[in-house]
Amino acid sequence: MSETVIRTEDGTIAMVNVFEVEPEKQQELAEVMSEGAEKFIRHRPGCISVNILTSTDGKRLLYFAQWRSKADIKATMADPDVQVYRDKAAALAKPDPHAYTVFAVHHPDAEDAAQEG
Repeated sequence: MSETVIRTEDGTIAMVNVFEVEPEKQQELAEVMSEGAEKFIRHRPGCISVNILTSTDGKRLLYFAQWRSKADIKATMADPDVQVYRDKAAALAKPDPHAYTVFAVHHPDAEDAAQEG
């Protein structure tokens, strides 16, 4: 099993896209986004990971992708196969994409984690 690792100062770019979606369309949107990630996005140069999260109220989907550079994102978004999935998603929900860098990461101390267990 692979895991997404989030670090500060590693030079990666996080593409975060929050979709506002009608609850009855959230599952379909998640399937479209997951299919596009599986077929095309994860194979693109510079792609590190893609994570798709659905809100428990059914009204949002968060698409979190890590990339080596903004140029990799730009090249991927110019791919006609990727554009098909972008357009399918936009037909289902309102996207709000932005690029980010990681400012900080915090984890509980081992002692804190042991107390919870």
